[in-house]
Amino acid sequence: MKLLNYILFGIFLFSFKSYGQQSFANWNAFETAFVKDFERLHINDLQIYYVDNLELIQSERNIAKQEQLFLKYKKAIANLDRESLTKDQKIDYEVVIYEINLHLERIQLEKKWLLIKPKRVSTEGLQSIPMGKEWYVYFLKKWVDAEVTPDGMFQFGLSEIDRAKKAMNAIEEASGLDSLEYQKYLNRPIFFHNSEEAIQNNFEIFKKELLPNLIGAFPKVDQLPDVFIERGKNEAYAQVPAYYAEQRSTFYYNFFDKPFNKRQIAWIYFHEAIPGHHYQIKFEEQLEKSKIKQLFEYNGYREGWAAYVEELIHEFGTYTTKYDELGKWEWDIIRSVRVSMDVGLNYYDWSDEKALQFWQEHIKGQDDIAQREITRMKRWPAQVITYKYGADKILKWKAHKAASLPQGKEFPWLWFHTKILENGALPFSVMDKVIFD
Repeated sequence: MKLLNYILFGIFLFSFKSYGQQSFANWNAFETAFVKDFERLHINDLQIYYVDNLELIQSERNIAKQEQLFLKYKKAIANLDRESLTKDQKIDYEVVIYEINLHLERIQLEKKWLLIKPKRVSTEGLQSIPMGKEWYVYFLKKWVDAEVTPDGMFQFGLSEIDRAKKAMNAIEEASGLDSLEYQKYLNRPIFFHNSEEAIQNNFEIFKKELLPNLIGAFPKVDQLPDVFIERGKNEAYAQVPAYYAEQRSTFYYNFFDKPFNKRQIAWIYFHEAIPGHHYQIKFEEQLEKSKIKQLFEYNGYREGWAAYVEELIHEFGTYTTKYDELGKWEWDIIRSVRVSMDVGLNYYDWSDEKALQFWQEHIKGQDDIAQREITRMKRWPAQVITYKYGADKILKWKAHKAASLPQGKEFPWLWFHTKILENGALPFSVMDKVIFD
């Protein structure tokens, strides 16, 4: 009996030490304890497929442990003096609060889910499962930012559709051609490559001519590992124009059964290579990140950055024309339409037919892409919104900085891009609060 009492007392002391403490002497003590406890919970990373997220939900007991831990640290961090922290510590402080609140929101959903979960999670989309709308609200916050709402994102999508249309119409008007002649002109052979050699050569030339223009505007852009360019051979990825493979430092352009549109060269290279995905990822790899920053990933930041730099084609691209810019808008309007469609399909209970009608209102002659994207959005709710939302946040920071400059002063590109990149991937609302105030 005495032995049993000693064991129970030891368990009590361990539990108190692990989960009972609610104050810490300083930030370093808090950080060390939080990281250790968080890692011990083995919380699953966010999966792109909603079914995987639901099937990986842990047991009721484990969820209770998670809740206990996050409530403990929510109280503990409130007792810390934020103003005594360094600039870097303040960023970590806000990241911890951001994560604690999101995890507590997830935990409440999971507790409710365990009471009503079906024997089999339907693969037909969030509309087909219990709590589908609640899960969409959470996935939206997790993929995009904790401050966003479905209604807000739907309206944001409409505004971006309007923005893309205005840009495309301006290019058409500048051509001096009527609509019929303009469309015929865009389909002329001069706008297309028909061989892998020609596409590869075009990308390589663009890469070589672009880099000198980026020096002085993007930190360490000429000091990081080089990017490689290859033709994609995996038809499973044929639905996208190109994709980046981080482990190989390579981006792949897709060229299968259709001529390759030259108008895609500039924006694809900006997005996938330098100064897009490859550059941002390699830059982040050389940062000395705190233990807190090493815990969390924010894919919305990555996609937002890559979509943002596409907006700089005319600023830094060599020998780019209005038709290179048009290529960017031709894909941008697809991204913009997807924002509202994603909310419609996953939150407003749109049928596939209604989603297709919405697509056809804004994009002509690409229904095959629409069907593919509808399937994607139902499987991967909220993910497609990351591109447009992130780019919009960065463009707003840029506009705010530009408005504060004395008349005639050049925009401080190097300062601006360093501010965005120097802490690695972060939630956009944290960057709003701590970095751009």
